[in-house]
Amino acid sequence: MAACHLGGMVKKQLGQRWDKGHTMNMNKTSRERRIQIVTALVEGNSIASTCRMVGVAKNTVLRLLAEAGFACFDFQDRELRDLTSRRVQCNEIWAFVHAKAKNVPADRKGEFGIGDVWTWTAIDADSKLMISWMVGGRDAGTANTFMNDVASRLTNRVQLTTDGHAPYLNAVEGAFGADIDYAQLIKRYGEDPNAEKRYSPAVCTGIEKRVVMGDPDKAHVSTSYVERSNLSIRMATRRFTRVTNAFSKRLDNLEHSVSLYFMYYNFCRPHRTLKGIPPAMAAGVADRVWTVGDIVDLIDEYADPIIG
Repeated sequence: MAACHLGGMVKKQLGQRWDKGHTMNMNKTSRERRIQIVTALVEGNSIASTCRMVGVAKNTVLRLLAEAGFACFDFQDRELRDLTSRRVQCNEIWAFVHAKAKNVPADRKGEFGIGDVWTWTAIDADSKLMISWMVGGRDAGTANTFMNDVASRLTNRVQLTTDGHAPYLNAVEGAFGADIDYAQLIKRYGEDPNAEKRYSPAVCTGIEKRVVMGDPDKAHVSTSYVERSNLSIRMATRRFTRVTNAFSKRLDNLEHSVSLYFMYYNFCRPHRTLKGIPPAMAAGVADRVWTVGDIVDLIDEYADPIIG
Protein backbone atom coordinates (compact mmCIF):
# COMPACT_ATOMS: atom_id res chain seq x y z
CA MET A 1 0.00 0.00 0.00
CA ALA A 2 2.64 2.30 -0.79
CA ALA A 3 1.99 3.94 2.49
CA CYS A 4 -1.18 2.09 2.85
CA HIS A 5 -1.60 -0.51 5.33
CA LEU A 6 -3.53 -2.76 3.08
CA GLY A 7 -0.65 -2.95 0.66
CA GLY A 8 -0.12 -1.80 -2.90
CA MET A 9 -2.00 -4.75 -4.36
CA VAL A 10 -5.05 -4.16 -2.21
CA LYS A 11 -4.84 -0.40 -2.68
CA LYS A 12 -5.08 -0.96 -6.43
CA GLN A 13 -8.10 -3.20 -5.95
CA LEU A 14 -9.81 -0.64 -3.73
CA GLY A 15 -9.16 2.09 -6.28
CA GLN A 16 -10.62 -0.01 -9.06
CA ARG A 17 -13.75 -0.70 -7.05
CA TRP A 18 -14.09 3.02 -6.30
CA ASP A 19 -13.73 3.94 -9.98
CA LYS A 20 -16.45 1.48 -10.92
CA GLY A 21 -19.05 3.61 -9.27
CA HIS A 22 -18.92 3.52 -5.49
CA THR A 23 -21.13 6.41 -4.40
CA MET A 24 -20.95 8.10 -1.03
CA ASN A 25 -24.24 8.97 0.55
CA MET A 26 -23.60 11.03 3.65
CA ASN A 27 -26.94 12.82 3.87
CA LYS A 28 -29.31 10.00 4.83
CA THR A 29 -27.77 9.37 8.24
CA SER A 30 -27.13 12.12 10.78
CA ARG A 31 -23.63 12.85 12.05
CA GLU A 32 -24.63 11.74 15.55
CA ARG A 33 -25.90 8.41 14.24
CA ARG A 34 -22.75 7.88 12.16
CA ILE A 35 -20.64 8.51 15.26
CA GLN A 36 -22.65 5.88 17.11
CA ILE A 37 -22.12 3.39 14.29
CA VAL A 38 -18.37 3.96 14.03
CA THR A 39 -17.98 3.80 17.82
CA ALA A 40 -19.77 0.46 17.93
CA LEU A 41 -17.60 -0.94 15.15
CA VAL A 42 -14.25 0.12 16.63
CA GLU A 43 -15.26 -1.23 20.04
CA GLY A 44 -15.60 -4.76 18.72
CA ASN A 45 -19.27 -5.06 17.80
CA SER A 46 -20.43 -7.06 14.82
CA ILE A 47 -22.47 -5.59 11.98
CA ALA A 48 -25.64 -7.23 13.32
CA SER A 49 -25.16 -6.03 16.90
CA THR A 50 -24.34 -2.52 15.66
CA CYS A 51 -27.62 -2.47 13.75
CA ARG A 52 -29.53 -3.48 16.87
CA MET A 53 -27.75 -1.03 19.17
CA VAL A 54 -28.03 2.01 16.91
CA GLY A 55 -31.35 1.15 15.28
CA VAL A 56 -30.26 1.28 11.64
CA ALA A 57 -30.41 -1.05 8.66
CA LYS A 58 -27.57 -3.41 7.78
CA ASN A 59 -26.93 -1.64 4.49
CA THR A 60 -26.49 1.65 6.34
CA VAL A 61 -23.74 0.16 8.51
CA LEU A 62 -22.01 -1.56 5.59
CA ARG A 63 -22.13 1.61 3.49
CA LEU A 64 -20.59 3.69 6.28
CA LEU A 65 -17.97 1.00 6.90
CA ALA A 66 -16.90 1.20 3.25
CA GLU A 67 -16.84 5.01 3.30
CA ALA A 68 -14.79 4.99 6.50
CA GLY A 69 -12.45 2.36 5.10
CA PHE A 70 -11.64 4.39 2.00
CA ALA A 71 -11.16 7.64 3.92
CA CYS A 72 -9.05 6.15 6.72
CA PHE A 73 -6.93 4.18 4.26
CA ASP A 74 -6.17 7.22 2.13
CA PHE A 75 -5.50 9.52 5.09
CA GLN A 76 -3.05 7.17 6.77
CA ASP A 77 -1.39 6.34 3.47
CA ARG A 78 -0.47 10.04 3.22
CA GLU A 79 0.25 10.80 6.87
CA LEU A 80 2.27 7.79 8.02
CA ARG A 81 5.47 8.76 6.21
CA ASP A 82 8.92 10.07 7.06
CA LEU A 83 8.78 8.19 10.35
CA THR A 84 11.80 8.17 12.65
CA SER A 85 11.18 4.79 14.25
CA ARG A 86 14.16 2.98 15.76
CA ARG A 87 12.74 -0.47 16.43
CA VAL A 88 10.03 -2.18 14.35
CA GLN A 89 8.31 -5.51 14.91
CA CYS A 90 6.35 -7.40 12.23
CA ASN A 91 3.91 -10.29 12.33
CA GLU A 92 0.89 -11.75 10.55
CA ILE A 93 -2.59 -12.36 11.97
CA TRP A 94 -4.89 -15.00 10.49
CA ALA A 95 -8.55 -14.67 9.57
CA PHE A 96 -10.79 -16.14 6.90
CA VAL A 97 -13.29 -14.81 4.41
CA HIS A 98 -16.47 -16.56 3.22
CA ALA A 99 -15.34 -19.94 4.59
CA LYS A 100 -12.40 -21.62 6.25
CA ALA A 101 -9.90 -23.06 3.80
CA LYS A 102 -11.08 -26.63 4.35
CA ASN A 103 -14.67 -25.65 3.48
CA VAL A 104 -13.99 -23.61 0.33
CA PRO A 105 -15.88 -25.08 -2.64
CA ALA A 106 -13.67 -26.91 -5.13
CA ASP A 107 -14.42 -24.43 -7.91
CA ARG A 108 -13.22 -21.50 -5.76
CA LYS A 109 -10.08 -22.98 -4.23
CA GLY A 110 -7.09 -20.75 -4.88
CA GLU A 111 -9.26 -17.67 -5.41
CA PHE A 112 -7.81 -14.67 -3.58
CA GLY A 113 -10.11 -13.42 -0.84
CA ILE A 114 -11.82 -16.76 -0.28
CA GLY A 115 -10.58 -18.89 2.61
CA ASP A 116 -7.50 -18.00 4.65
CA VAL A 117 -6.48 -14.33 4.65
CA TRP A 118 -3.59 -12.80 6.55
CA THR A 119 -3.13 -9.25 7.82
CA TRP A 120 0.56 -8.32 7.95
CA THR A 121 1.40 -5.66 10.52
CA ALA A 122 4.43 -3.53 11.40
CA ILE A 123 4.48 -1.70 14.73
CA ASP A 124 6.89 0.86 16.15
CA ALA A 125 8.06 -0.73 19.40
CA ASP A 126 8.55 2.65 21.10
CA SER A 127 5.54 4.75 20.06
CA LYS A 128 3.31 1.69 19.43
CA LEU A 129 2.30 3.29 16.12
CA MET A 130 1.01 0.80 13.56
CA ILE A 131 3.10 2.12 10.68
CA SER A 132 1.98 -0.28 7.96
CA TRP A 133 -0.31 -3.22 7.36
CA MET A 134 -1.42 -5.31 4.43
CA VAL A 135 -4.26 -7.76 3.84
CA GLY A 136 -3.26 -10.63 1.59
CA GLY A 137 -1.89 -14.15 1.42
CA ARG A 138 0.98 -15.50 3.48
CA ASP A 139 3.28 -15.80 0.49
CA ALA A 140 6.48 -14.29 -0.87
CA GLY A 141 4.71 -11.80 -3.14
CA THR A 142 2.71 -10.34 -0.28
CA ALA A 143 5.82 -10.27 1.92
CA ASN A 144 7.75 -8.30 -0.73
CA THR A 145 4.98 -5.73 -1.19
CA PHE A 146 4.52 -5.34 2.54
CA MET A 147 8.20 -4.90 3.40
CA ASN A 148 8.69 -2.42 0.54
CA ASP A 149 5.87 -0.38 2.04
CA VAL A 150 7.40 -0.52 5.52
CA ALA A 151 10.75 0.64 4.16
CA SER A 152 9.15 3.51 2.24
CA ARG A 153 7.76 5.01 5.45
CA LEU A 154 11.02 5.13 7.41
CA THR A 155 13.71 7.80 7.26
CA ASN A 156 16.52 6.10 9.16
CA ARG A 157 18.11 2.73 9.83
CA VAL A 158 15.98 0.58 12.14
CA GLN A 159 16.24 -2.63 14.08
CA LEU A 160 13.65 -5.04 12.71
CA THR A 161 12.33 -8.21 14.33
CA THR A 162 10.01 -10.70 12.63
CA ASP A 163 8.97 -14.24 13.36
CA GLY A 164 10.62 -17.12 11.51
CA HIS A 165 8.33 -16.99 8.46
CA ALA A 166 10.68 -17.73 5.54
CA PRO A 167 9.39 -15.14 2.99
CA TYR A 168 10.59 -12.34 5.27
CA LEU A 169 14.23 -13.14 4.46
CA ASN A 170 14.21 -12.13 0.79
CA ALA A 171 11.54 -9.48 1.34
CA VAL A 172 13.58 -7.61 3.97
CA GLU A 173 16.76 -7.77 1.90
CA GLY A 174 14.93 -6.56 -1.18
CA ALA A 175 13.29 -3.66 0.65
CA PHE A 176 16.18 -2.47 2.84
CA GLY A 177 19.32 -3.87 1.25
CA ALA A 178 22.09 -3.86 3.85
CA ASP A 179 20.75 -0.75 5.60
CA ILE A 180 19.03 -2.57 8.46
CA ASP A 181 19.69 -4.50 11.66
CA TYR A 182 17.46 -7.52 11.28
CA ALA A 183 16.79 -10.55 13.48
CA GLN A 184 14.15 -13.25 13.66
CA LEU A 185 12.57 -14.50 16.86
CA ILE A 186 11.77 -18.15 16.31
CA LYS A 187 9.44 -19.85 18.77
CA ARG A 188 9.12 -23.58 19.25
CA TYR A 189 5.77 -24.97 20.31
CA GLY A 190 4.49 -28.13 21.92
CA GLU A 191 1.11 -29.34 23.09
CA ASP A 192 -0.14 -29.15 26.65
CA PRO A 193 -1.56 -32.63 27.34
CA ASN A 194 -4.00 -31.15 29.85
CA ALA A 195 -5.35 -28.44 27.53
CA GLU A 196 -8.77 -28.55 25.92
CA LYS A 197 -7.71 -28.87 22.28
CA ARG A 198 -10.32 -26.71 20.60
CA TYR A 199 -9.73 -23.55 22.61
CA SER A 200 -6.17 -23.75 23.96
CA PRO A 201 -3.21 -22.59 21.87
CA ALA A 202 0.03 -24.53 21.65
CA VAL A 203 2.55 -24.02 24.44
CA CYS A 204 5.79 -22.19 23.67
CA THR A 205 8.61 -24.51 24.70
CA GLY A 206 11.55 -22.33 23.67
CA ILE A 207 12.78 -19.39 21.57
CA GLU A 208 15.76 -18.69 19.35
CA LYS A 209 17.04 -15.21 18.51
CA ARG A 210 18.60 -15.48 15.07
CA VAL A 211 20.62 -12.56 13.66
CA VAL A 212 20.00 -12.26 9.92
CA MET A 213 21.57 -8.97 8.91
CA GLY A 214 23.48 -6.06 10.43
CA ASP A 215 24.08 -5.76 14.17
CA PRO A 216 20.76 -5.95 16.05
CA ASP A 217 20.77 -5.54 19.82
CA LYS A 218 19.67 -8.94 21.08
CA ALA A 219 18.08 -7.33 24.13
CA HIS A 220 15.54 -5.80 21.76
CA VAL A 221 14.98 -8.83 19.52
CA SER A 222 11.33 -9.30 20.38
CA THR A 223 7.89 -9.60 18.84
CA SER A 224 6.04 -9.00 22.11
CA TYR A 225 4.49 -5.68 21.09
CA VAL A 226 3.24 -6.81 17.72
CA GLU A 227 1.86 -10.03 19.19
CA ARG A 228 0.06 -8.02 21.87
CA SER A 229 -1.30 -5.87 19.06
CA ASN A 230 -2.68 -9.01 17.45
CA LEU A 231 -4.67 -9.65 20.62
CA SER A 232 -6.02 -6.10 20.54
CA ILE A 233 -7.08 -6.57 16.92
CA ARG A 234 -8.98 -9.76 17.78
CA MET A 235 -10.69 -8.07 20.72
CA ALA A 236 -11.62 -4.84 18.91
CA THR A 237 -12.41 -6.13 15.42
CA ARG A 238 -15.20 -8.64 15.51
CA ARG A 239 -14.16 -10.27 12.22
CA PHE A 240 -11.00 -11.57 13.87
CA THR A 241 -12.70 -13.08 16.93
CA ARG A 242 -12.20 -16.83 16.98
CA VAL A 243 -14.97 -19.45 17.28
CA THR A 244 -17.83 -17.13 16.31
CA ASN A 245 -19.98 -16.58 13.24
CA ALA A 246 -18.77 -12.98 12.92
CA PHE A 247 -16.25 -13.70 10.16
CA SER A 248 -16.07 -11.61 7.00
CA LYS A 249 -18.26 -12.68 4.13
CA ARG A 250 -16.47 -10.37 1.68
CA LEU A 251 -12.81 -9.41 1.44
CA ASP A 252 -13.44 -5.69 0.97
CA ASN A 253 -15.40 -5.51 4.23
CA LEU A 254 -12.43 -7.05 6.04
CA GLU A 255 -10.11 -4.51 4.41
CA HIS A 256 -12.34 -1.61 5.42
CA SER A 257 -12.60 -2.88 8.99
CA VAL A 258 -8.83 -3.13 9.30
CA SER A 259 -8.33 0.37 7.92
CA LEU A 260 -10.93 1.85 10.28
CA TYR A 261 -9.57 -0.02 13.30
CA PHE A 262 -6.01 1.22 12.76
CA MET A 263 -7.26 4.79 12.29
CA TYR A 264 -8.96 4.57 15.67
CA TYR A 265 -6.00 2.79 17.25
CA ASN A 266 -3.34 5.18 15.91
CA PHE A 267 -5.14 8.50 16.36
CA CYS A 268 -7.96 8.13 18.90
CA ARG A 269 -7.48 5.51 21.57
CA PRO A 270 -5.19 6.49 24.48
CA HIS A 271 -2.47 3.88 24.96
CA ARG A 272 -1.95 2.71 28.50
CA THR A 273 1.85 2.58 28.15
CA LEU A 274 2.07 6.07 26.59
CA LYS A 275 0.70 8.13 29.49
CA GLY A 276 -2.77 8.28 27.99
CA ILE A 277 -1.97 9.54 24.50
CA PRO A 278 -2.53 7.63 21.24
CA PRO A 279 0.41 6.24 19.25
CA ALA A 280 0.18 8.91 16.52
CA MET A 281 0.90 11.61 19.10
CA ALA A 282 3.76 9.63 20.62
CA ALA A 283 5.27 9.27 17.14
CA GLY A 284 4.86 12.98 16.33
CA VAL A 285 2.37 12.29 13.53
CA ALA A 286 -0.55 14.01 15.31
CA ASP A 287 -0.67 16.99 17.66
CA ARG A 288 -3.93 16.10 19.40
CA VAL A 289 -6.14 13.20 20.43
CA TRP A 290 -8.69 12.50 17.72
CA THR A 291 -12.31 11.59 18.47
CA VAL A 292 -14.67 9.32 16.60
CA GLY A 293 -16.39 12.52 15.51
CA ASP A 294 -13.15 13.58 13.83
CA ILE A 295 -13.11 10.31 11.91
CA VAL A 296 -16.70 10.91 10.77
CA ASP A 297 -15.74 14.44 9.68
CA LEU A 298 -12.80 12.97 7.76
CA ILE A 299 -15.24 10.72 5.91
CA ASP A 300 -17.30 13.77 4.97
CA GLU A 301 -14.23 15.70 3.80
CA TYR A 302 -13.10 12.76 1.71
CA ALA A 303 -16.54 12.42 0.14
CA ASP A 304 -17.15 16.07 -0.73
CA PRO A 305 -14.78 16.45 -3.69
CA ILE A 306 -15.99 13.16 -5.13
CA ILE A 307 -19.74 13.77 -4.96
CA GLY A 308 -19.63 17.54 -5.28
